[in-house]
Amino acid sequence: MEARQLFATVAERAGLSREEAADLTRSTAAALAARLSGGAARDLADRLPEPLAEGLRTGSPAVEKFGREEFVGRVSQHTGLTAEETTAGLRALLATLRDGMGADAFDQAVSQLPGDIRELITPPDET
Repeated sequence: MEARQLFATVAERAGLSREEAADLTRSTAAALAARLSGGAARDLADRLPEPLAEGLRTGSPAVEKFGREEFVGRVSQHTGLTAEETTAGLRALLATLRDGMGADAFDQAVSQLPGDIRELITPPDET
């Protein structure tokens, strides 16, 4: 999936503008890069379009430990979206990535994330 298509799909699914979806996508890449090991972040980056892939490749070598609240907070702070908009955007982005990568590859890529962040992958009506 190309970046423009990714942004458009996320925008449509989350009710955001394309610009907001693009900002959310880049911010999410930075948050994932901080939370995943370097190897896992690079493996995920190899399957994603730029600029998301670039954001994952430039992460820090040390894994930061944080949960859903801080994950949402980091993305929200960078984008200026509310926590609710950010959560909807994250759900849309993660679902779009899972659809594009395939469930097995995506699930393996995010397996290092804590359960409360992985819950964002499942639609709220399925939790």
